[in-house]
Amino acid sequence: MLILAIDTALDACAAGVLDTEAGRMIARESLPMKRGHAEALMPLIARVIKESGIGFARLDRIAVTTGPGSFTGLRVGLSAARGIALAADKPVVGVTTLAAYAAPIVNEGGEHPVVSAIDARHDHVYLQVVAGNGSSLLWPRLAPIEEALDAARFGAPFLVGNAAQILRQRWPPDAPAPLQADAQAAPDVAWVGWLGAAVSPDAAPARPYYLRAPDAKPKKDMLRQAAQPSVP
Repeated sequence: MLILAIDTALDACAAGVLDTEAGRMIARESLPMKRGHAEALMPLIARVIKESGIGFARLDRIAVTTGPGSFTGLRVGLSAARGIALAADKPVVGVTTLAAYAAPIVNEGGEHPVVSAIDARHDHVYLQVVAGNGSSLLWPRLAPIEEALDAARFGAPFLVGNAAQILRQRWPPDAPAPLQADAQAAPDVAWVGWLGAAVSPDAAPARPYYLRAPDAKPKKDMLRQAAQPSVP
């Protein structure tokens, strides 16, 4: 299976082509960035497709990160993935950033839990905890950091996600120490591809996985609210 993987959810603009039969990425590129995904993504995808030596028509599916992450970044990646899927007549699947962060460790099949944490600011994180076999211990949620630290009850964990070091620094001193704290700015796009290969398009739609409402409301909503009479 040939899969175009795309990630713009956090602080990177990344894409790659995974060949599942060969068991490797045949092309990939990742640019660290906090802004500017919209301008960078399509030229980056064009370079990756050229490097892979295949055309869009030979792809079997497109996989894209759905969040949680930057609201603007997510829309850029999702729009590109849907557009390519429509033009090439290929299925598109969504992969959460939390799952993509955890995937390399889950793939090893260990016994220790994996805590995926993404900085949501204001002393909160987007959080998911899975067992070593990938089964869920805590479903994805927006949580105060104190609640995330309560994951210590599951035993010595692997901490992954861009908030991994935040959790490690505040980890309860009387709890089993984390085995690792891997604070990558963004998940490895290769694992977006592998997860995309493992899911069904019907079960993993390519739509935003926000976990909370946007900080800023669209202008039309603000105007609508302003037009409503106040209630004493």
